[in-house]
Amino acid sequence: MAEDIKVLIADPVSPRTVEELTKGGGLEAVVLTGLKENELLTVVHEFGAIVVRSQTKITAKVLEAATRLRAVGRAGVGVDNVDVETATRRGVVVMNTPDGNTISTAEHAFSLLVSTARNIPQADASMHAGKWDRKSFEGVELYGKTLGILGMGRIGTEVARRAIAFGLNVLAYDPYLSASRARSLQVELVERIEDLLPRADFLTLHMPLTPETRHMLGAERLALCKRGVRIVNCARGGLIDEPALDEALASGQVAAAALDVYEQEPPPAEFPLRARKNLVMTPHLGASTAEAQESVGIEIAQALRALLIDGVVKNAVNMPNLDAKTLAAVGPYLEFGKRLGRILSQIAPSKRADRLTINYSGKVNESDTGPITRAVAMGFLEAAEGNQVNHVNALSVARGLGLEIDETRHSATGAFTDEIELTVDCGGQRASVAGAFFGRQPRIVRLNDQPVEARPEGVIALIENRDVPGMVGRIGTLLGDLHINIATMSLSRDAAGGKALTVLNLDSAPDAAALERIRREPDILTARMVVV
Repeated sequence: MAEDIKVLIADPVSPRTVEELTKGGGLEAVVLTGLKENELLTVVHEFGAIVVRSQTKITAKVLEAATRLRAVGRAGVGVDNVDVETATRRGVVVMNTPDGNTISTAEHAFSLLVSTARNIPQADASMHAGKWDRKSFEGVELYGKTLGILGMGRIGTEVARRAIAFGLNVLAYDPYLSASRARSLQVELVERIEDLLPRADFLTLHMPLTPETRHMLGAERLALCKRGVRIVNCARGGLIDEPALDEALASGQVAAAALDVYEQEPPPAEFPLRARKNLVMTPHLGASTAEAQESVGIEIAQALRALLIDGVVKNAVNMPNLDAKTLAAVGPYLEFGKRLGRILSQIAPSKRADRLTINYSGKVNESDTGPITRAVAMGFLEAAEGNQVNHVNALSVARGLGLEIDETRHSATGAFTDEIELTVDCGGQRASVAGAFFGRQPRIVRLNDQPVEARPEGVIALIENRDVPGMVGRIGTLLGDLHINIATMSLSRDAAGGKALTVLNLDSAPDAAALERIRREPDILTARMVVV
C-alpha cells in the first residue's frame, strides 16, 4: 500500500481544512506553524504539498529544497508570499482561493471607512481609559458624501454596493472597467486618478500591487486630494507611500486614514505611523472572519485533494484547470495564447477595452479551446489585475470589468495550418495580433493586419516609419549607438513608399531617454516597446 502524501499546514487555518484534506484517506496533514525559512528548509523535503496563508514565505530556497513538493495551496487570494516563477519552473502547482475572501475584505474596508468618519477606535480607547470626552471625537456623516474607489474588481464592486446603500455618491477609477459596466453598478467612471482625487471625501483602494500601481498615492497625488480626505487601504501594502501619508496626516491634508496592509508586515517597532492618532491600524484582518477562513480552508483542501489524489487541477495560478489528456492536447497553445494576450494589452489603443475576440483557425479547433481562451484573457488582464488573475478567474474578472470575450472559428487559410488571432475593440478603435507555430516554434505573424515574423518573447520594439531607402541601416545604427543589440528583425509595409512596420527582438529594453531618442529620429512615426 502506498504511503499517504504528507501535507504541511504552515499557517493557522480553520480546523475544517484538516478535516477536508484527510477525509477519504491518502493524505496526512502535519501542522507546523510559525516556521522561519531556515526551519522550513530542514523539514520541507518530507512534504508533497504545503498550505499557507500570508505569513509563511515559500521562497526559491524553500522550493529548491522541497524535492517531493507537488503543490502549494494559498488559503486566500494573493500569492505574493509564493515564488510562483520558481514553482512553475520546478513543476509545482500553485493554487489559491480567488473568491473566498471577497465579502470579508469588503466588509472590513467599509468598517474602516466608518471608523475614519466617526473616530470609533479612538473614542473606544478613551472610554476604556476612564474618560468621557465627547468633544474630541466629533465625526462626519457618510450620507451625501463622495467616495472614490480606486480599483473596481470583486472587492471594489462589493464596497460600492455598500456605499450606495449608505447614501454615498461613488466615483470609480479603473482603467480597465467599461462604461457599460460602470453604469450597471451605478457608479460614475472617472478617466484619470487626478480627476477623481479633488472630488472625493473618502478614498478606498482595491487594486493589485504592480510596478504601475506601487505608491500610486504619493506626495503629489495626496496634495491633489480634497483637504480633509479620509483614506482606507485594505488591498496591498505599497499602494500608498507611507512616509508621504505620515506627512499628510500630520498636516491635516488627510483628516484620517485606516490601514490593514503595510509595505513591511508586520511593521517595525519604530514605524512612524504608529504615533498618528488620526490613523486606524489593523493587522491584515481583511480576510480574518470565521466564515472566510472556513470557506478558503475548505476550498484549498478540496483543490489539493483533487490534484494529489485524482490528478485534476483546480484553482491554479500557474496552470489551467485540466485533466492530463486535455493538457497534452492544448498545452503548447496555453503559454503562447497568454503571451499573445500580453502583447495585445500593450498595443491596444486604450486600457479600457469593450470586446476581445479570439479567432481560432486550423488544427487548433480540434482541441478544447476553452483553456486557451482563459490563457489569452489571463495575459490580456495581467496589467489590470496583477497576479490575482489566473486561469480560474480570468473570465469572471473580464466580466467584472465589462469586457466581452468572444470566440470564433475558421478552417485553415493562407500560409498557416494553425493560427490564433486576437482583436480588441476600445471605444471604436481596434488593435490585433496573430500568431502561429512554425513547427514547434511559436511566432507572431501579424500585427494590426500587417504580416511580420517575430518571436513572442523578451523585449519587442515596434517601430512605424516612412518607407524610404536606408531606414534599416539607420535604425540599426541608432540602436547600436544606444548600446542595444538586435536579436531578430522583421519588416513589413502597407505600400511602396508608404508606411512600414519594423519589428525587432531586442536583447535589452531602452530606457525612457533612449526611447525618446528613437522617436525623434527623422522618418520614424511611432516607437513603442512591448515586454512579453
